[in-house]
Amino acid sequence: MTSIRRRFRDLIAAPDLLVMPGAYDALSAKLIASAGFEAVGAGGFAAIGSMMGEADGGQSNVRDYADHYARIAGAVELPVLADADTGFGGTGNVRQMVRAFEAAGVAAILFSDQVFPNRCGYLPGKQVVPPEIMVARILAALDARRDPELVIIARTDVMALDGLEAAIDRCRLYLQAGADFAKPQGVDRAADIARVVKEVPGPHIATQSNAAGMRHLSWAELGALGVAGVTLPSACLFAAAEGVRRMLETAKRDGSLPTVDNHVIGLDTYYRTVGLAEQNEREQRYDAEAVKLTDRRVE
Repeated sequence: MTSIRRRFRDLIAAPDLLVMPGAYDALSAKLIASAGFEAVGAGGFAAIGSMMGEADGGQSNVRDYADHYARIAGAVELPVLADADTGFGGTGNVRQMVRAFEAAGVAAILFSDQVFPNRCGYLPGKQVVPPEIMVARILAALDARRDPELVIIARTDVMALDGLEAAIDRCRLYLQAGADFAKPQGVDRAADIARVVKEVPGPHIATQSNAAGMRHLSWAELGALGVAGVTLPSACLFAAAEGVRRMLETAKRDGSLPTVDNHVIGLDTYYRTVGLAEQNEREQRYDAEAVKLTDRRVE
């Protein structure tokens, strides 16, 4: 049976673009699965927004993230690509992060060469560490992983500071250090993406974030450029926030719950999404089997 991590590697290697909507909790992960997507993204922007109601400035910690990602990975039978910020400190912290995230069940871990604490890649004020510091983080991550199928993705945020050439150079270095994939953050223009696909070995995973504040290429355009996968880190979070905001505005204005019926998921659809029928079937099966075993013991 193919492992969830092997499946992620196979999906990235496949000719079709792998689209990974970002889950902000277990329910959103289930909705992603129900919609027919084959993998899930999970990152700090959505995690901080859902867990803390704040903008992503790196203010959480490895244990909270590990618990958060474990709930997402445990909710679906899909590979989860998890964002690990900078690895949460030095090489010792990176080792602990990899062990914790691996135990949480994620298929791939992405971390960046920003200074600690991490900031959202689209917020101002980012700084990056010298390349040898990031290489040490990569070596620590590789040494810490127990499952060789766990994908280690090294991200560089240097493009916003020193341009595309510097980002490509760092990606090549990080791959030489042993990272499975390397990703330059902030590469959104078609010409830049084409250059990365050509000059950086291995698959390119793009990012389409609501925080980017620009027109996004279509998925067909990304596929034509040779992009292997794309994450949508904030789309589900923003859709949920807007849906709740509109529902509450309508309920407050009209003073009535029935007026918001067209703003909420139907009960049957909700129960299908969360697997109520399957949950009931399991409980009945366990109870029936328990009765049989108990009766057999009495005889």
